[in-house]
Amino acid sequence: MLYVWIILAILALWVIAANVVIVSQATARIVERLGAYSTTWSVGLHIKIPFIERVSKVISLKEKVADFAPQPVITKDNVTMQIDTVIYYEITDPKLYTYGIEHPISAIENLTATTLRNIIGDLELDETLTSRDIINSKMRLILDEATDPWGIKINRVELRNIIPPREIQEAMEKQMKAERERRQAILKAEGVKQSQILEAEGEKQAVILRADATRQAKILEAEAEKQKQILEAEGEAEAILKVQQAIAEGIKMINQSSPSDSVIKIKALEAFAKAADGKATKIIIPSEIQGLAGLAASVKELISDEKAE
Repeated sequence: MLYVWIILAILALWVIAANVVIVSQATARIVERLGAYSTTWSVGLHIKIPFIERVSKVISLKEKVADFAPQPVITKDNVTMQIDTVIYYEITDPKLYTYGIEHPISAIENLTATTLRNIIGDLELDETLTSRDIINSKMRLILDEATDPWGIKINRVELRNIIPPREIQEAMEKQMKAERERRQAILKAEGVKQSQILEAEGEKQAVILRADATRQAKILEAEAEKQKQILEAEGEAEAILKVQQAIAEGIKMINQSSPSDSVIKIKALEAFAKAADGKATKIIIPSEIQGLAGLAASVKELISDEKAE
């Protein structure tokens, strides 16, 4: 009996351990009771009823990526191209995802192809190539609404590659080459124009600088001439001032010596004698000096007679 009890205890522990479930982060487990949906276990420790409940499905709640093969689509202007799509999605309701639809990823792929054909069918080739963001937004809204009953949320839709027919690719390449050549020619012309503008601007600045240098030279020359004239005028003024000072000093000395009237007249006579030494042809002598001159002549004759005796 001891062995029986040991075996029963081991079986009991095994059953308990087998029915203790720990759900990890970002996962969910669908639990069925007698074949019917019972509950959804989230993160944590759970215990199921042995032989009655079972975990039917383990679902990851992380964001997933579905990369679908290229799909042939026809544009509004009857151009067939290949477009492959990438879908980013996550499961928001594990119950709906488990019981809502069979093979949900395959259903999303078919729905994506149908939606893509409908959207591209309303666009021409040029619009298709330049409207990726618009196409992505429209597809995300349509797919998100369609997959909501399946417990799936479409987060993002990306058109990874748009492959037009070979002849259209060649035409596009030629157009792009012509556009590059046109832009290159425009840039070259703009460069030449800019170079001419800079050259003309440089010549203009050179002319301005030369004119400014000439003007400055004339100003400096005029300033030098002006300074020269000022210095000459100051020299002449200083000379005149010194002459006047000398005359004033002479008059002052004469006044200090108290000369007699006869001395003054003789000095005047000497002055007129110096004036007569010049080139003047006519000299007017005052009457006072004329009398003094006669007196001087008489004195001179008297002195001569005395020497003769």
